[in-house]
Amino acid sequence: MKKLTPEQSLWAKRFKWISLIEGISFLVLLFIAMPLKYMMDLPQAVTVIGWVHGLLFIIYIYTVFPTASKLNWNFSRTLFALIASVLPFGPFIFDRNLKKSQQVDF
Repeated sequence: MKKLTPEQSLWAKRFKWISLIEGISFLVLLFIAMPLKYMMDLPQAVTVIGWVHGLLFIIYIYTVFPTASKLNWNFSRTLFALIASVLPFGPFIFDRNLKKSQQVDF
């Protein structure tokens, strides 16, 4: 595995956890809160989960750019990280891709 500096390792681990939590919140919004809203007439589920997901999404976007800088990502990898945040399962796919391509061990 690629040897990261302690600072790079910290950024990589931080980004991994933020991306995984954001990805889980998106899946909960799509597959639990939205069906509750439309099938069981419980719009509060989307209100609460949507708010939490929105906050996590902002944190994810805010974290992408310094992480890209610290880990020396090129433009396409940074763009892939941004696109992954709006796709279901995207953060998980990006994390797996990052582990393989940069051989980063979290």
